[in-house]
Amino acid sequence: MSGAFLKAVSAAMERIAPLRLAESFDNVGLLLETPLKQSKRHRVMLTIDLTTAVVEESITKEASVIVAYHPTIFGALKSFTMANPLQASLLRCAAHGISVYCPHTALDCTWGGINDWLAEGIMGGNQAPGTVRPLQVEKFSPSGDSEGAVGRLVALQTPVTMGVLEERVKEHLKLSQIQVGYASTRDRLRSSAIVETIAICAGSGGSVFAGKKADVYFTGEMQHHEVLAAVAAGTNVILCGHTNTERGYLPILASKLEAQLHAAAFDEPFDIVVSNTDKHPLEFV
Repeated sequence: MSGAFLKAVSAAMERIAPLRLAESFDNVGLLLETPLKQSKRHRVMLTIDLTTAVVEESITKEASVIVAYHPTIFGALKSFTMANPLQASLLRCAAHGISVYCPHTALDCTWGGINDWLAEGIMGGNQAPGTVRPLQVEKFSPSGDSEGAVGRLVALQTPVTMGVLEERVKEHLKLSQIQVGYASTRDRLRSSAIVETIAICAGSGGSVFAGKKADVYFTGEMQHHEVLAAVAAGTNVILCGHTNTERGYLPILASKLEAQLHAAAFDEPFDIVVSNTDKHPLEFV
């Protein structure tokens, strides 16, 4: 792989989602750099998770860089062997000339990132649908410009029923089923309950929502007792499956990355593809 292409992709991702926006617990950036140099391969594969199937697809499609949203290395490693499936995937990537870059919570926090995409999907169009503001900590660049925030809080200009909000979520995420925890114990009032404020966090939102007031918590997953506490406090909960709140953003990321590479005048042919094999690991049966 061309070292120039890897540098260009890494720099473009930094402009899209500056790594300084990532949460302190996270492990982001270039996590695997292949030692192989194959100058004619300029293909980026976008995925949420670096699964065995995604690695096979990347090798088959001759990708040179994988942008995997979730970190492929999180905790400290005392060995790197083929006996561990994740480590084996990384070793295979290196052996086939593929490097791996992971943006994770930097892409959640940045303005125009995953959380903003989720907000857009529930606001019901462009006719003054409401406002979006930080749910938690707003983050600033070294020059003082606002770059993003942890979570989002949507305030709808026109309140809607839970039933309407549920349909908006399913349509935006292309899901036939979602999980809902209703604050009301009266069956006839559940889907007809009126909501105005929605707290949003891609992936797992329990800790982000802690202590935050909203009519609805909208995320991928929460712990059991977090859901119980929320509904007991009068907050409805919408859970969609962890990666289901993230995967739909990949085509948008592909467009952003392509635009950044063109803007940086990378003058060799390249292409960006979204994985066909990356999917949520759980299914309804």
